Parts: sequence; structure tokens; C-alpha cells
Amino acid sequence: MPKPSKIALLPEALRAELEQWLIEHGYAGYDAASAWLIERGRAMGIDQARLPRKSALQEFGAKLKAKLERIEAATRASLIIAKLFPDDADSRGAATIGLVQTEVFNLLVTLQGAKDADPEERLKLLSRVARSISDLSRASVNQKKWQADVQAKAEAAATQAEAIVKSRGLTASAAAQIRRLILGIVK
Repeated sequence: MPKPSKIALLPEALRAELEQWLIEHGYAGYDAASAWLIERGRAMGIDQARLPRKSALQEFGAKLKAKLERIEAATRASLIIAKLFPDDADSRGAATIGLVQTEVFNLLVTLQGAKDADPEERLKLLSRVARSISDLSRASVNQKKWQADVQAKAEAAATQAEAIVKSRGLTASAAAQIRRLILGIVK
């Protein structure tokens, strides 16, 4: 297992501050970033030798920028898709939950194979995975409840429309066709 980077070994709060600093400074000025990190590290009692160098900060900044750009692009694409292709049955949501569940499962399998990892770090990762599984399960259940609710409302609307159509003298065939059209919106 490769040695963790000095950035990965920073306290989480300091790493979050570093990310914010890099974002606010446009992922530039790594000499200043290094000086800032040395100052913050000293204030937190972290030995300067344990802090990442400028080159590591540049690499971290580039990865952070790319990650945030991917998130922004995915968000924009998602909004465009949602606007252009409404999804009343939330099929995209169900598919997304399924994809994330697969990734979490793969991560869990990988963690089980990492027997040589630090037990404390492994426990933290397993705890995060368990939390993710819990959140995904809850989202999946809520999505299925929502789908069932939409289906029930469509069934009620179709039944009501069918009754109105029949009472107005349309044929049973026409009523059945209207019912199929109404129920087709949720399937």
C-alpha cells in the first residue's frame, strides 16, 4: 500500500481550510499557499517537515480544480437534461441511486481486501461506507414510496376519468384508451 500523501495526513479541518484558500485564490500563488500553510500548521502545532511542499500543493490544487469543474459540469448537464426531458417517474433518480449503490458496494469489497491497512483508518472508512449505505437505502425507499404515490394518483385519476367518460356516453373502448394514456405517464 502506498504511503499516504502529506496532504492526506493533514487534520481534516486544516485540509478544508487549504481547499478554501486554493479556491479563493483561483488555484494560483502556490508560494503564498505554502507560506500560509506553514503559518497555519505552526499555529496548530504541526511540524513544518510534516507539511506538503509547493509541488504537492500544486498537484492537489489541480486535482481539486478538476474535481470541482467535473461537479459543476455534471450539475449543469443534469439541470439541462431535467429541463429538456422531464422525468415524472424519476427513472434517472432510481438509476443514479443504483449506480452509487454499486460504487459503494465495490468500495466495501475493496476495504474488505485491505487487511494490511491501519485498523483505525479502516474502521473510519467502514463507518463512512456504512453511513453511505444507510443514506442510499433511505433514498431508495423514499424514491420507491414516491413512485408508488404517483402510481396511485394516476390510477385514481384514470378511474375518475373513465367514470366521467362513460357517464358522458363514450364507448368502453374509448374509456379504456384514455385510461391507458393516463397510466402511461408513470410507466
